[in-house]
Amino acid sequence: MYFYGTFPEDFTWGVSSSAYQVEGGWDADGKGPSIWDNFTHVPGNIKNNDTGDIACDSYNKVEEDIYLLRALGVKNYAFSLSWSRIFPSGRNNSINSHGVDYYNRLIDGLVANNITPIVTLYHWDLPQALQDIGGWESSALIDLFDSFADFCFQTFGDRVKFWITFNEPQVIAWFGYGAGTFPPNVNDPGSAPYRVAHILLKAHARVYHTYDDKYRASQGGVIALCPNIDWVEPKTPSDPRDIEAADRYLQFLVGWFTHPIFKNGDYPDVMKWKVGNRSELQNLPSSRLPVFTAEEREYIRGTADVFCFNTYTSKIVTHATTRLRPFSYVYDQEVLTKVDSSWPSSAITDHRAVAWGLRRLLNWIKEEYGNPPIYIIENGVGIKTKSDIDDNTRIFYYKTYVDEALKAYKLDGVNLRGYNAWSFMDTFEWLNGYDPRFGLHQVDFDNPNRPRTPKRSAVYYAEIIRNNETKSDDQTTCVCFHAHLSSQRNCFSLWSAKKHSFCITK
Repeated sequence: MYFYGTFPEDFTWGVSSSAYQVEGGWDADGKGPSIWDNFTHVPGNIKNNDTGDIACDSYNKVEEDIYLLRALGVKNYAFSLSWSRIFPSGRNNSINSHGVDYYNRLIDGLVANNITPIVTLYHWDLPQALQDIGGWESSALIDLFDSFADFCFQTFGDRVKFWITFNEPQVIAWFGYGAGTFPPNVNDPGSAPYRVAHILLKAHARVYHTYDDKYRASQGGVIALCPNIDWVEPKTPSDPRDIEAADRYLQFLVGWFTHPIFKNGDYPDVMKWKVGNRSELQNLPSSRLPVFTAEEREYIRGTADVFCFNTYTSKIVTHATTRLRPFSYVYDQEVLTKVDSSWPSSAITDHRAVAWGLRRLLNWIKEEYGNPPIYIIENGVGIKTKSDIDDNTRIFYYKTYVDEALKAYKLDGVNLRGYNAWSFMDTFEWLNGYDPRFGLHQVDFDNPNRPRTPKRSAVYYAEIIRNNETKSDDQTTCVCFHAHLSSQRNCFSLWSAKKHSFCITK
């Protein structure tokens, strides 16, 4: 049932993006290449041979983007920093002042408009120079990432009060080093993901302590990491094996990173047992899952001030007997996942709209981790079309997902503090190129000026933010966007049967 109600007054509404997906300017003003720059330049790697070379050209459109953010009425904007734009060689002996200036302009513009910057230090775009020394398989990156983070705290921390170390660390470890579908394309499914995750957790903890020791007292911010989480529903809720399989799936997906941080500094017991037991059956001398020392466990435990996560969909899970060879993080889980064909599909094959899964997921986090302050950093739906200004599918997605978030807050007592829509505008969507559109603003990627046009979902989301509540259809009001985008003045208006309207002054 649809539930009407209001979010708390200090609830923070926002939109999100990431550096490689929107900035463009891949080699502008001294920026060094990242692993995604180089990967997309190889024909055949990305659908339609798309690249992020120009993307949304946000590198050259700071003022325009801030106008659109202000028109939406968001309280925060989550974005990431390009490590190689700030340190072209990945090291602090190569500071690029142009890159620093770009982020200063963006941050200053946000703050001047009362929009809180939520800044992610690492959203997958490792400087190629650091991949050349082993990437996240090398423990040298713990110091190098800390050096980068330290510089960012020192340079931007007087205005940035909300930091995220890693976006979706499970994606980095599995898709980058296990499945090998993302750069750096390491295909070692049984061991590399665990080794990489081990280093990511140590790097995260190091950066947290650097902030804690050197900057928290003067800057007063918060810091966390941001996993991706799909809710999973046991296929047969009365079958203990399916219930265990669902929990096991969540422990392998998210507990891998959040159990050490929010619980005891160590991996979930089920991960240690499964990987250890299977390694023994595989005649290995020790578990493929690395071991933290007592000192490391203590160092990692408690290294997040809030619980951030991204979520897009839900799945159905059942227990499965999986093969022992080849070694694989996926087989280690001993689960089988599928979707219900009645769930609405989207441009991403395994992203189906399952709004009720969000409420269950929020309750799981509450129960599993002691109801920490929770922020949803990414949530949205991709639609495959050249133009989707009239995007009722996306409006319905947000209407239902936001309502389930409200139920979790109001009815279940979940400590939900913020919600961010993915994404602010259509972006480069990794292996899928520009085909799936997730944006509240349409971007014309065929036009060298990359013009942005608000979709109906932008109007709808602005209403939710303005009223801080979910409302019935007959309460819909009219929102007008005004953004002075260039010297050429044209006014566009779009009206719908629901009396939605907006205009943009260009």
